[in-house]
Amino acid sequence: MQQQLEESAHRMHRRPSRSKSKHRHPTTSYSSSSSTTKSHSHSKQHVHSSNNKTPDHLAAAIELSTTNAVAAPAPAAGMYWSRTLTYGRGPSRPLRAHTANLIGEKLYVFGGCDTSLCFNTLYILDMGRYFFLEDLDEKHSTNGPPPCRAHSCTVVERDLGSGKRSHQLYIFGGGNGPDYFQDIYVLDVETLVWSKPNIEADTRPSKRRAHTTCLWEDKIIVIGGGDGARALDDVHMLDISNPHAQVLRWEKLQTSGSPPPARGYHTSNLVKDKLVVFGGSDGHDCFEDVHVLDLVKKRWSQIDLDRKIPRLAHTSTQVGSYVFVIGGHDGRRYSQDVLLFNLVTMSWEARKVYGVAPNPRGYHTTVLYDSRLYVLGGYDGKNVFDDVHMLELSACAYLPQITNFEIDV
Repeated sequence: MQQQLEESAHRMHRRPSRSKSKHRHPTTSYSSSSSTTKSHSHSKQHVHSSNNKTPDHLAAAIELSTTNAVAAPAPAAGMYWSRTLTYGRGPSRPLRAHTANLIGEKLYVFGGCDTSLCFNTLYILDMGRYFFLEDLDEKHSTNGPPPCRAHSCTVVERDLGSGKRSHQLYIFGGGNGPDYFQDIYVLDVETLVWSKPNIEADTRPSKRRAHTTCLWEDKIIVIGGGDGARALDDVHMLDISNPHAQVLRWEKLQTSGSPPPARGYHTSNLVKDKLVVFGGSDGHDCFEDVHVLDLVKKRWSQIDLDRKIPRLAHTSTQVGSYVFVIGGHDGRRYSQDVLLFNLVTMSWEARKVYGVAPNPRGYHTTVLYDSRLYVLGGYDGKNVFDDVHMLELSACAYLPQITNFEIDV
């Protein structure tokens, strides 16, 4: 059986495309074989006071100034990469195919793997201080998910009245070696207690990983992924509007229009009632297409693009009327590019980015916080990373404030 993409992509060579809309990716597979390459990070992320008499935050500041000193100065309006150093007890290992969800000023990092082992560890990063709280795998693992990677994690916020709100993280699917999952686990962010809701058995989607999810009108929407043998093209919805429901039920969405081919390791961004799906792979080809699912009309539309940019295992983060696509694999090699997709014109735009970009990588995570994009971890075909990088949006910092626009398809 062919080795999985993330362990073998660095050995790929250029091959002709099957069609104009695809880039051939001959060794991509949804099989579960693992690499035995040694884990390594190019630079050390964490500074621990136990190994250094200098306090953690001072040591981190010293290392940060040294790390970023090699970068050339940039115009004040230019977007700029820099290294972000954390301190405190952070992840004890490099991570890829993990999830990272921002709630307030805290970033919840869950699961993922290194070159071979999967984990079910939860870390919390205080974004205001770049301080990792202790990992919670020992004290709060009861009833939690098994070790997994390429799962999804969706933030659900509920209004409790009297100005109070609650937050939960819904973990779905993922895999560990030959095992693929179809279960839902819920983490109460306030108590850090896991629960597993009852699901009507015959409504559950098939086991999968490398899918995407979003929250729309109190429904978790799942698109695609892979089940270990093939890529998937289905869409499922889980109604979570009633937090006291004894049993939850999945519904398979019946859509019209031109659905995208089956795929995993794609990205999706919810823009009001429309879900924008980009890239991914079916185990053979690296896709460059963009599709939009109108969740109200339940209809797919394909976008006619001005440029063809194949990507898989990338991240796509909505920043106002743009989607910032960072890194990933283009069917030949891992990338460190920052691409901007205009959601109004449905076209790609080029912007110059200064500073020292992160090493090319895929299977990382990206979050938007305080008009900056933060990239955590990832994999380049050989190394699994434990670093954190920040993209300062500078003149584009106003973009998150743009909300009054529509996607016209």
